[in-house]
Amino acid sequence: MKLQKTTLGLLTVAVLLGAGVSFYEIVGKPHQQEVQEKQKQIYTFKEEDVQTLTVEKGGKTLKFERTKDNTQVWRMKQPEDTNASDAAVSFLLDLLVERPRDRTITVPMQQLKDYGLNPPLATITVQLANQETHKLVLGNPNLENLYIYGQIDPPENAKEVEVVLIPKEFQYAVERDLAEWKQPQEKETDQPSPQSSSQ
Repeated sequence: MKLQKTTLGLLTVAVLLGAGVSFYEIVGKPHQQEVQEKQKQIYTFKEEDVQTLTVEKGGKTLKFERTKDNTQVWRMKQPEDTNASDAAVSFLLDLLVERPRDRTITVPMQQLKDYGLNPPLATITVQLANQETHKLVLGNPNLENLYIYGQIDPPENAKEVEVVLIPKEFQYAVERDLAEWKQPQEKETDQPSPQSSSQ
């Protein structure tokens, strides 16, 4: 009789352990992977939440605002007031919300210049619909030239700061000519023929 109770107890423990492992595999593990992926993201906001985008580079400022027009989503406000290239703006926003960072290191504030972050290559600032503002500072490429150094929402007056490695595509995204940030003008197909005004 004791043997049967012990066997039944062991069987119950085995079933409970099996159920626990199955639950972890089905629910816990994917959730843990999702959390790890989010931790690797540069930002967790959505592209459609961004209302303004500002790129400061080489003493020049480009500012873009989201419109209410679905056919022309972005408008350049600085240095000119004109329709923006939705493709150029979307490419940069996609990098901010979709591409993961590689790794993070902590360095003293005075070493930021060694990573090209003081002064920076460029600074990207976004303002969201909920009025939150986020800033990404871009620096030099790393030794392998696969990533560039960056700072995500850098703190002010800190002794030590975090420097992250982010995709090199950020450098390409901000090094566009001004013309590439603008919506291409449609070519005029019908030009009026010159007419003599005198009769």
